[in-house]
Amino acid sequence: MSRIGKVPISVPSGVKVQMDKGNVITVTGPKGTLSRTFPESIIFEQSDGALTVKRPDDSKTNRSLHGLSRTLLANMVLGVKDGFNKQLELQGVGYRVAKVGENLVIQVGYSHPVLVNPPQGISFSVESASRLTVSGIDKQLVGQIAANIRSIRKPEPYKGKGIRYTGEVVRMKAGKAGKVGGKKK
Repeated sequence: MSRIGKVPISVPSGVKVQMDKGNVITVTGPKGTLSRTFPESIIFEQSDGALTVKRPDDSKTNRSLHGLSRTLLANMVLGVKDGFNKQLELQGVGYRVAKVGENLVIQVGYSHPVLVNPPQGISFSVESASRLTVSGIDKQLVGQIAANIRSIRKPEPYKGKGIRYTGEVVRMKAGKAGKVGGKKK
């Protein structure tokens, strides 16, 4: 039995879970509504403010979908209740971010500023010129948008300049051997 798949999901107050035919599950909470279609073979049961996920047999496909389905459903419940955030920071001389309306304007050493439009359900907040936060209720979408922003200028290993997640450690390289040791004889 899957260790993750067998753990019940507690449904907090204020969150409503609706199961339709075809394994379409809609979760509604104070932050919004999420809906997802799950595989037909996975069985969902709701009782006493908790959701349980079961599989019909121990085939390889059903074993792999069991824990995945439970985690996706748990993320939906958590997302509509609290939401998800990803924090990014810019490092480099002249690197900065600004919010213009709902869009982000990022300047990271290119000849032009880069404009990022938020998709439906995503919001940006800029704490300072070098820090920003991507927020939303869909964990996958928040992570994807944060990864897209990071890919505009990934942190490089020689000077460490670029866009990185807050707390991300970038391994630095030494650089040219002639500059490190001084004069060669």
